[in-house]
Amino acid sequence: MVANEMIMKGNEVNSEKALHATLISKRKRFTLPQWGVAWLVLLPALIFLTMFMIYPIVNTFFAAFIQKYDYTDGAGSFAIGQFIAGIQEGGLNMTFGLSNFRLALTNIDFTRSIGNTAILVIIEVPLTIIVSLLIATFLNNIKVLKGFYQTIFFLPYVTNTIALGLVFNLVFSNGQGGLMNVLLSRFGVDPINWLNKDPSKTIPSQLAEGGATRFHQGVVIVLYALWNGLAFKILVFMSGLATIDSQYYNAAKIDGASNFTIWRRITLPLLSPQILYITITSFIGAFKMYTGVMAVYTNTGGLNAAYYFGGEDGKEWMPVVGWIYRELDGSPNKTGIASAASLILLAIIMVITAVQFAVSKKRVHY
Repeated sequence: MVANEMIMKGNEVNSEKALHATLISKRKRFTLPQWGVAWLVLLPALIFLTMFMIYPIVNTFFAAFIQKYDYTDGAGSFAIGQFIAGIQEGGLNMTFGLSNFRLALTNIDFTRSIGNTAILVIIEVPLTIIVSLLIATFLNNIKVLKGFYQTIFFLPYVTNTIALGLVFNLVFSNGQGGLMNVLLSRFGVDPINWLNKDPSKTIPSQLAEGGATRFHQGVVIVLYALWNGLAFKILVFMSGLATIDSQYYNAAKIDGASNFTIWRRITLPLLSPQILYITITSFIGAFKMYTGVMAVYTNTGGLNAAYYFGGEDGKEWMPVVGWIYRELDGSPNKTGIASAASLILLAIIMVITAVQFAVSKKRVHY
């Protein structure tokens, strides 16, 4: 009897284990494959990218080729809802062509903005790369107060662009107490009208007659762009310097190489991937410059702050993105022209990037 009961209990236990194993195996059948889990995790980001990146790009591309642009929203978007409504009403009142590109390229202000942007890019990008590389090398070699200096040079990266522009506006203020003019006066230099084109908006007793010259305004913009762009570049260069094996430096010192030779022959070649990355991203960022130019003119008594880029007409240093913004504002019928200008800017950036990649093939060491 006892033996039979033990056998029966054993059978019940075995059957429960078998049932449990069956349920587990059935649950495994409903487990998502690895690629399904990956797509599920990526889905929120894909939705975000589609709504705020892919759709605007497609929107801009189509709008650039639409010559008669009747279906626009208040903000000048492609307005998918109105696009569908137009089809339901019996057809869209649109014609396609290249006239928007012709109108943009023949616009004096647009070509002038391309020239302004090109000047700022040619001056600012090489200057920023050289200065940030030198500072990164300096920070990598010092021991005392290294963290303090790193914090100082990293501050612009976490500072609001408009706030930083306001600081530069105060430093180069034409009014009494402008820091730069105060410093120049210590060396016997007459105060300079840095930003205001209209001499009536300055203090005649402190400033030379006439408004701010294009050169002086350009100096302020370049210095602002230099300071604003240093932090990220220094961070990238320092991360690259940290990966260089010290044995290269030790071997060069044993051979009697000078510090400059070591920096030129070892540091620069081994930093070439970071230099290429910084160069490409710097060119792209400089061509898209907008807030950096607009911010330094805060409180200069010009037009609407979002549209004012120096000078009596607010277009002295207007960049391409600034022209696109002004072209779009309050004029939905100009959406196509502004979109065409955006594609022209994109084409310029892509050509320059392709040239940089082609030139760097024999100069970048991985």
